[in-house]
Amino acid sequence: MILSISLCVGVLVLVSPASCQTASGPVQDLVQRNVDFGARLYRAVASRSDGNVLLAPLTLSSALSALSGAAAGPTAQQLLQGLNLNGLDPQNIPELFQSLRDLVSEGGRVLDLKQGVAVFPAQTFQVSQAYTDLVQKLGGTVQTLNYAAPQEATDTINHWAQTQTAEQVWDLVTNLDPQTQLLLASAASYQTRFRPAFNASVTQGERFFVDKYHVVVPPMMMRADKYFLAYDRLLKVGVLKLPMADGAAMLVVLPDEDVDVTAVEEEVTGEKIRSWIRQLKKTKLEVQLPRFLLERSYSLSDVLQTLDITQVFQDAADLSGMGGAKSPTLTQVISKSVFTVDESGGASDDPASSFSSLPPRLTVNRPFLFIVYEPASGSVLLMGRVVDPTKK
Repeated sequence: MILSISLCVGVLVLVSPASCQTASGPVQDLVQRNVDFGARLYRAVASRSDGNVLLAPLTLSSALSALSGAAAGPTAQQLLQGLNLNGLDPQNIPELFQSLRDLVSEGGRVLDLKQGVAVFPAQTFQVSQAYTDLVQKLGGTVQTLNYAAPQEATDTINHWAQTQTAEQVWDLVTNLDPQTQLLLASAASYQTRFRPAFNASVTQGERFFVDKYHVVVPPMMMRADKYFLAYDRLLKVGVLKLPMADGAAMLVVLPDEDVDVTAVEEEVTGEKIRSWIRQLKKTKLEVQLPRFLLERSYSLSDVLQTLDITQVFQDAADLSGMGGAKSPTLTQVISKSVFTVDESGGASDDPASSFSSLPPRLTVNRPFLFIVYEPASGSVLLMGRVVDPTKK
């Protein structure tokens, strides 16, 4: 039997009962604020592309919060408003992010996520030790660069990205303006290890319908098991939860055949996703999911300005919190992420043989969305859209 189902997403706030037991009230509040900002940012980025999309919301929020720690006056107020951090004491934000980061990695969870955040001011600007310490609390680093030697600066930034992501993110920047004053960078990579793993021995090429006129044939992984599944009749989308070996989980979001994936993105909110999570129910299912590798890089300066974060890019920006005699203007915000979905984790026995009859099949063979999150904190690690699994 073939089961037609759909899912959809944007960015989410996922707070499970476990997270309520392990995250403090202020940290839960920060998670929800991050998710709401991530949803807005994702929609802004996705609206500019018809192809594959990949963002790392938690990493990006950490990077932009590192910038907010240097802002003062109206620049700080606008930045905090845009990041959905308004109302929080700016002095407490670094500690909250540090607590959240510790919670996500507590007990060795989510070890497969490699990420980095960096603030790269030009050498002409002095940076105080106090600001450097603040960025470190956010899991980042501060390093001044000589942008008058663009190739040297490019090599330094790219080497940093490679080091932070275990050699997964390359060429974060390809060319730099010698007049750059301040560059904010984030990099993230994640290698899935599903639990239970898909068995590579049964992977085979299957048709994937990019649109009405284009078909590709990616390797399609398959496994029969008991999975958590939900369906939203209003949006005509289903939600499939795939647990990871490192404690994270991935929601696969597949719209019904007559629903455009981009239309679903526009309707996704944190509350909608929380309701999907609450509705998940365990069921016997045979899942077919394409193997894919996404590698996406974005210059987010223009996108952030569409979210009303503008002053920090202007000459009058007040980033005096860095501690120098003069304040730089933010020139670029660059983010690159790599996400690999395959059978990693090793072959395992297929429990389908223990079923009295073959379970219904869910074949993800058309554009879909996905969210990788850490259930204990509710933090969104990665989210994106797969339009063509044969392309990065």
